[in-house]
Amino acid sequence: MIEAIAIMGGLGVVIGLGLAVASKIFYVYVDPKILAVDDALPGANCGGCGYPGCTANAEAIVAGVSPPTSCVAGPIELAEEIAGIIGASIEAKEPDIARPGCYFGTAKADLKYVYDGLNDCRAAALLSGGMKVCTIGCLGLGTCKQVCPFNAIVMGPQGLPIVDEVKCTGCGTCERVCPKHIINLSSTTRRILREYTTDECTTPCQRACPAGIDIREYIHQIERGDHHRAVQVIKERNPFPAVIGRICPRPCELECRRNYIDEPVAINYLKRYAADFERESGKRILPYQAPDTNRQVAVIGGGVEGLSTAFFAARLGHSATVYEATDQLGGLLNSAISTFRLPPDILEWDIQGIQAMGVKTELQQELGKDFTISSLLSKQYAAVFLATGGWDSRLARSAAKAIEKPVPGVMLLFDFMHLYQADAAKVELSSDIMIVGGGKLALEAAATCKKAGAENVTIILRESFENVPFNDTDIEATGCEGVQIIHNAAVHRLFGENDTLTAIEYIDMASASIHSLSVQTLILAAGRYPELIFSSDKPELPDAENEGTAATEEGVKWIATQPYKQPIFADQAGFFSKGEAISDYSAAIKAIGAGRRAAVSIHQIMYDIDELPMLPDHTINPNSLVQNVDHVDNVAVSCRQIMPLNTSVELTGKELENGFTKDMAASEASRCLQCGLICYERSSVEKKPQESVATA
Repeated sequence: MIEAIAIMGGLGVVIGLGLAVASKIFYVYVDPKILAVDDALPGANCGGCGYPGCTANAEAIVAGVSPPTSCVAGPIELAEEIAGIIGASIEAKEPDIARPGCYFGTAKADLKYVYDGLNDCRAAALLSGGMKVCTIGCLGLGTCKQVCPFNAIVMGPQGLPIVDEVKCTGCGTCERVCPKHIINLSSTTRRILREYTTDECTTPCQRACPAGIDIREYIHQIERGDHHRAVQVIKERNPFPAVIGRICPRPCELECRRNYIDEPVAINYLKRYAADFERESGKRILPYQAPDTNRQVAVIGGGVEGLSTAFFAARLGHSATVYEATDQLGGLLNSAISTFRLPPDILEWDIQGIQAMGVKTELQQELGKDFTISSLLSKQYAAVFLATGGWDSRLARSAAKAIEKPVPGVMLLFDFMHLYQADAAKVELSSDIMIVGGGKLALEAAATCKKAGAENVTIILRESFENVPFNDTDIEATGCEGVQIIHNAAVHRLFGENDTLTAIEYIDMASASIHSLSVQTLILAAGRYPELIFSSDKPELPDAENEGTAATEEGVKWIATQPYKQPIFADQAGFFSKGEAISDYSAAIKAIGAGRRAAVSIHQIMYDIDELPMLPDHTINPNSLVQNVDHVDNVAVSCRQIMPLNTSVELTGKELENGFTKDMAASEASRCLQCGLICYERSSVEKKPQESVATA
């Protein structure tokens, strides 16, 4: 017995010594911060952070790869605690909520076959893409419900998932398992940033709208009588609902599927009805807004695009200020449209709605006179957006009589030639000049620059060498020998310091290679200055406390880039590419769409996002192949409501159109087929045509 005890004791000592030695040899140091962060995390291991468990996320947070806000299962207080552990600061983060994107369940959908296999959407989707005729429709088997770690999803009576927003943490588990991408994480920021894709249930009218308004949804809300929600849906993508409800050219109605049966739904009149409901109620209905980011944005130009940019920037959580050279906001809406179509008080109401989002406005503040790009960047602004408009806007504000130079070192070719002919002594040019576009007139301008004393003159043309509108004889005749001509290229970015242009970056469109040139004067053969985003030219972004400051001992260094282009022109490069406005936008709704893209690009630049997640390869554009229908079946004929008009006697001091009544709006909204990609509401019984509610 004693021997056994001795043997066991000896073995224990040997094992203890071995473990002690092994612990020294194989000791793995664990950062106390990782342990502290891991202890703070809830231990849900839901995978919403993108890592396989909370410990892996803790390691990523301490390494700086994952942000303190990455845990979707914890409240904002948890993010603040984690930030305190690692010695960082955080911005408030809006919650992501799962959002289903299908509207007709399997009970109403056309089926290719009846599925009787595994009760899992992923298995059903393996069979020719699923049982539904619609290529992206929800399969209704509830896999998202089964995998939700927080029991936040139930399957509704229509066979579609219903999300409990209180329980949903935005972990993204449902999004990852859905084979049709029907259920996705959604937030104010996500909805503003994204462009529609071919795997989303978009409607023909929505795809035709330059602003991408969810037309089906706001008409559905009008039919339900929830006008408050209808206004919110419209303002998701349109800060001028009352204005656009009166002047929009209505491309959406050309694509309405009711055209196959009778007449399109009065989409724009219904938008006006909802906007008038808000105005007549006297209470502002504001769309959702992301938490304050403590970042400030300046927008130069108080027209539709500039105000829209500020509106969407504010919705993204940024503080936006609009600088307008004249004494009123609205741009061409103030001068180009008759008051019987757009009364001034209607425009003012929508502008006040933008200001209610926190957008500040400064009137009679002219760029180059009262402030400069560099003065804004040297103060509090992280980004400055230039939206001064085109030739039409210049005429409206009488700026065409003067030589405007809103961008340091940049002028329009027309202004330059006019100034030189009027008073050549006033022309001050740098040694390095670049002329962008202009054809034969560019040769004349280059010769003028050489005559004025410029040392290096370069012409950059989008055309290839074979397609330029001049030849060697023209070059000799204008005296442009020695002028460098770069073909098949486009200006990509501008660089400057203080109020001086220092260099340009251009892209070779054949090879996609980027090149730089020293340039102090840039002359543009266009009717407008390009829409540009100015930001500090330095490696890291400013923090929230010292935001926007790019001042150094040498001065304020800046870089200017364009917003991303419309999806259909995403392959175009450089300034003034195909599809861009060469003067002012042809419709206010297009300027609104451009304003949203500008705000998204500003957001991208401020957060140093290199890629464009909102513009994937399968983004929808007019040339996209999207599942669609070329006729509709079993839809009852229903006459369109006629807009009541004022007579010539009644028109004095009034609008031409009176707008829909409540009954007219409800009747017109009921005509909407509530379309999806290929689905639409069918009538069970063929009804007789309805008589218009409007009186003669």
